[in-house]
Amino acid sequence: MKGARRSYGPLDYGRRLWLRITLWLSFVFLYAPIAILVVYSFNDSRRNIVWRGFTLKYYERAWNNDSLIQAFANSLTIAFFSTLFSVLLGMMTAVLLWRFRFPAKAPFEGAVSLPIIIPEICMGVAMMAFFARIGWPAGLPWPLNLGAITIAHISFSFPFVAMVVRARLARFNRELEEAARDLGASEWQAFRDVLLPYMKPGLIAGALLAFTLSLDDFVITFFTAGPETVTFPVKVYSMVRFSVTPEVNAASTVLLLITLVLTTTAILLQNRSGRD
Repeated sequence: MKGARRSYGPLDYGRRLWLRITLWLSFVFLYAPIAILVVYSFNDSRRNIVWRGFTLKYYERAWNNDSLIQAFANSLTIAFFSTLFSVLLGMMTAVLLWRFRFPAKAPFEGAVSLPIIIPEICMGVAMMAFFARIGWPAGLPWPLNLGAITIAHISFSFPFVAMVVRARLARFNRELEEAARDLGASEWQAFRDVLLPYMKPGLIAGALLAFTLSLDDFVITFFTAGPETVTFPVKVYSMVRFSVTPEVNAASTVLLLITLVLTTTAILLQNRSGRD
């Protein structure tokens, strides 16, 4: 009967209750440590054992920590250049795989997706061996000494951009581009005025994703960084090795906030591109 409510038996109620309990326990397991980290970043105590009161002094200490600020500047510089080149390479790769047919397309597509599949530690060791083999020059002025990490991050990030942009292109009506060509537009004009605006949401989402991946990366950075090059995650790791102080929590909270904002923006743009 239309509009009638479905009746649930005891087994159905038991399954639903078990599902809800499992869901809530999963949320607690995943997010409780993050919530504790954020809360204890405001703890007025040298150690995160007991709560001593609310304070912002450890955020001030983190702000006045020159080595921490330098590490954060290194991470932002690496993330900027990594995002820039990852978007260019990802866009060209996505258009290539979407538009053209060639004999080695399947192996090429698999090779592009390989950095997404393999563990980060394997990629980090491979990059370390590669740069050691070619003798990457050391002692370069900032930010040129960040080149090895930037190249490693580009190799890791651009496949994610390519996947996002290609998913966007899968819904593109090729007749729009053909109509532009019939009306006298050159191949470059059709790409600039028709295809590129359509890819824009995917490019923005891919750029934010690449920026977040680069800013948060620790494993690949740890293996490719030189002795005088320290990024923000590596610096936080070195601080945690001695003790988890509220200053470490404050620095981690700032990085968490930046990552959360960028990831949320990327998801919203991706959902918007999927509805267009």
